[in-house]
Amino acid sequence: MSLRTLRFLITGALFVTGSLAVQAQYAWDVGFHLGGANYLGEMGGKDQPRRDFIWDMQLSQTRFAFGGFARRKINRFISVNTGIMYLRIQGSDDLTVDYRPRLGRNLNFRNDLIEWYVRPEFTIYQDNDLGGHGKYRLDFRLFGYVGAALYYHNPKGQINGEGDFYALQPLTTELVDYSRIGVSIPAGIGFHFTQRRRHRFGWDMGWRTTFSDYLDDASTVYADPNALPGGATGTAAQLANQSAAAYAADPTLPHPNNYAAGAIRGDPTHNDSYLTMTFTYSYVLRGQSNFYRQRYSWIRGNKRVGRKSRAKF
Repeated sequence: MSLRTLRFLITGALFVTGSLAVQAQYAWDVGFHLGGANYLGEMGGKDQPRRDFIWDMQLSQTRFAFGGFARRKINRFISVNTGIMYLRIQGSDDLTVDYRPRLGRNLNFRNDLIEWYVRPEFTIYQDNDLGGHGKYRLDFRLFGYVGAALYYHNPKGQINGEGDFYALQPLTTELVDYSRIGVSIPAGIGFHFTQRRRHRFGWDMGWRTTFSDYLDDASTVYADPNALPGGATGTAAQLANQSAAAYAADPTLPHPNNYAAGAIRGDPTHNDSYLTMTFTYSYVLRGQSNFYRQRYSWIRGNKRVGRKSRAKF
């Protein structure tokens, strides 16, 4: 799937979303995410080999995440949320806490992702009159979700952690031509407060399980540098194996011979994953149909006016 196809799908989704919102405004809210993102993959970690979930994550590498969304309420138990997120993940071996094989490997990356997600949200708990004052000015909803997402990514790296960033996928640092487009499964939990039935403030945390191990451009073994684009002295070779610089700076680290062609460079048994934690704001859209005005006029603070009697002469 090409980047052009991804753009076409996202544009189509936004058009359909906008069309539906016009038809059923009273059930929609539209808003934005703002927060941070991090990842779990080959780079990071503490003082031992890879550990699952957040235990192998470098919190100092948390970077931005933001985007927009539209949510459709189906009923009191289920809503459907679709949105686009832009986020950055990154990692560096030199931040590893005393795990010498990673320090000696000396790799780094950053990756900007564009994600389009669709997810059903399932209500776990809801209170339509928080505080029980009888004025219904503040409500609360706690929900969980599992959905699907399509993302575009472009990992980049530096030579010895300095200077320009180079796009890594075209350089095939492991002689693998992986795709820049992938699919993930977002799962998470969130909540929101709705003030005066219009302004919705919330929090959202979601974990994305992917089907790729190349968000950080490291997965299998070191390639023969002579087979890489540009040969053993080219940019691809310099980015693929940076152990010599680490050893020169600290001779107590593993010797570069430990990172020769065929040696372990990543962990292909675990795919990469990433997460976001964001604060959200959305505005609840209200319909203007006669049915809505008659049934929910109390929300708008209007009085129902009965039909005028015909004068009799």
